[in-house]
Amino acid sequence: MKLNKQLAFAAVAALGLSSCTGCSSASDEVPDQKPDTEESAFASDDEFLDWIQKTHFNYMWEGAEATSGLAPERIHMDNVYPQNDRDVITIGGSGFGIAGLISAIDRGFIGREEGVERFRKIVDYLGKADRFHGVWPHWLDGPTGKVKPFGQKDNGGDLVESSFLMASLIAAREYFKDGNETEKQLAADIDKLWREMEFDWYTKGGEDVLYWHWSPEYGWEMNFPLEGYNECLITYILAASSPTHTIPASAYHKGWARSGGIVSDKKFMGLPLVLKHNGAETTGGPLFWSHYSYIGLDPHGLKDNYADYWDLNQNHAKSDYLYCVSNPKGYKGYGEDCWGLTASYSTAGYSAHAPNNDLGVITPTAALSSFPYTPEESMRAAKYFYSKGTWLRGKYGFYDAFSENDNWVTPRYLAIDQLTIAPMIENYRSGLIWNLFMGAPEIKAGLEKLGFTTTRH
Repeated sequence: MKLNKQLAFAAVAALGLSSCTGCSSASDEVPDQKPDTEESAFASDDEFLDWIQKTHFNYMWEGAEATSGLAPERIHMDNVYPQNDRDVITIGGSGFGIAGLISAIDRGFIGREEGVERFRKIVDYLGKADRFHGVWPHWLDGPTGKVKPFGQKDNGGDLVESSFLMASLIAAREYFKDGNETEKQLAADIDKLWREMEFDWYTKGGEDVLYWHWSPEYGWEMNFPLEGYNECLITYILAASSPTHTIPASAYHKGWARSGGIVSDKKFMGLPLVLKHNGAETTGGPLFWSHYSYIGLDPHGLKDNYADYWDLNQNHAKSDYLYCVSNPKGYKGYGEDCWGLTASYSTAGYSAHAPNNDLGVITPTAALSSFPYTPEESMRAAKYFYSKGTWLRGKYGFYDAFSENDNWVTPRYLAIDQLTIAPMIENYRSGLIWNLFMGAPEIKAGLEKLGFTTTRH
């Protein structure tokens, strides 16, 4: 079984790197560790969660790329950008940031009018930016809106990253559709972008599977069929839900679910894995697999022929926690208060951290974005991360990754890690993004088409 793109390809190429060049390493100079007790300044856990959401959302607010209002791929507080990519926009990360933007408006972190103004800027930009059969590329050059190749042949449409973006845009459409005239127009313009996404094109002429990429120069040469299980479920949900360019249910069942081959009978840390995690069939993959598709897709009571999606995700997060507590490699720092393995910067470049690829590196988003599944364990981790003081946090929240074992931290941020935190915590607290996305009429129809049932009404 071929490893999925994120484990095999993007684990290095996601940062445009062929090695550790440009990444912090264990020998890099890092800020002095200054533990503090500022947590006592928070009157309650709710106030603490407000701080976490607002601070991490700020990556998408003050940290946004100026022309587009979207999320830069990375923000390095040391101002070192070896690939000269300060202005590169990430489409998937921007999707997560858009969900956070909705949450920020709803919680009053920013005013509704200024939030709508930002959305207007974003939607106008996306309508003019490069698209390929209605699908955006993985990266855009912020100032121009032109494709920034993710790799030599990856210079066209990226269906998965665009699905992360559109899932949040659909939630925004639902949020604004009954508002004032400005908001109704915004919702209508989002709907136009949604209807222009040609999911059926990405079946490569009608095959019973979706493909990740298409390039006007290289065609289908990237050749990544979307087969589960990994982070890509939302792509099939949207494709089945499309009112203009839908795919048949057979593509989901034969392609994604591999005619039932997606089902797993394995357990890890005593918990059923439920589905076969590509390349990590006995231990489970990096934790972003339980976050990216579930920014909008509510796993509560969600079932199909292959899984109970609440069990799938909760078991994934809990098994990651239990693995870190058991700490089979004896890394310093791991324990009940310090856990979380997912793809991030590391002491050896960029790596998709998971129990089968444990380098002693903890990535805060892994625990923080798992709040819906592991609220007590995630809160303990959040308080522990905060207690590390300025060694581990800066303007946009907790830094991307750290290793107490190697006394290493990188004062750098990645959008795909930073920007899932606010919306997933919002889903834990209020279910806001879940309610918006799952309430969209075409999403309800798409889920039914694929054989999903849900306890939602």
